[in-house]
Amino acid sequence: MKKLFLGLGLVAGTFAFAQTSPSFGLKGGMNVSSLSKDGGLNDQESKIGFNAGVFLNAPISEQFSIQPEVLYNNLGSKITREATVNNNTYTAEYARHLDYISVPVMAQFNATPNFYIEAGPQFSFLVDARDKYKNTKNGSTQDAESYSLNKDDFKTFDFGLGLGVGYYFTPQFGINARYTAGLTDIYKSNSTSNDNVKNNVFQVGLNFRFKN
Repeated sequence: MKKLFLGLGLVAGTFAFAQTSPSFGLKGGMNVSSLSKDGGLNDQESKIGFNAGVFLNAPISEQFSIQPEVLYNNLGSKITREATVNNNTYTAEYARHLDYISVPVMAQFNATPNFYIEAGPQFSFLVDARDKYKNTKNGSTQDAESYSLNKDDFKTFDFGLGLGVGYYFTPQFGINARYTAGLTDIYKSNSTSNDNVKNNVFQVGLNFRFKN
């Protein structure tokens, strides 16, 4: 709970640094996420997910601003197995979905009036964990299953660092791309550093900024 208040406190504290009126907006897009293990997950693949939320952009000078966000983040990874038997192709796909409420706090450098570079911490809070399986034969789904995981097996808080860029085509509409590397082991039971599993995600999406 203290970490949740810390993340929200950073959002609220942004107002104190603003030199001009902050602007609010909406953002959303695609996640390409994976789970990295220090000991190696050689058979792991990236999973496509999504992110959506709101942001506040508070200028602190002509070239610098602080942008806290509140996002719903669908992270995780997947593993796919494929085999051909009697001219039939069988595919088994396993995906782990980890949903977080994320609070990134990005420091942005405005290289031009439309283009910016950003970096900063991200505080995330786990809200859902589930696994999905799907088996196909020659591209046709044979069976699919989804079930919830015990959230007590996971750490509720995740910390990461993000680095990204963005460009506004108009004062209201823009695009952004960001990579966030997790620094927290997501599982409670891992006992050594070689067992640590961390979230990683590349995000690309659209921004809509309301007029002041």
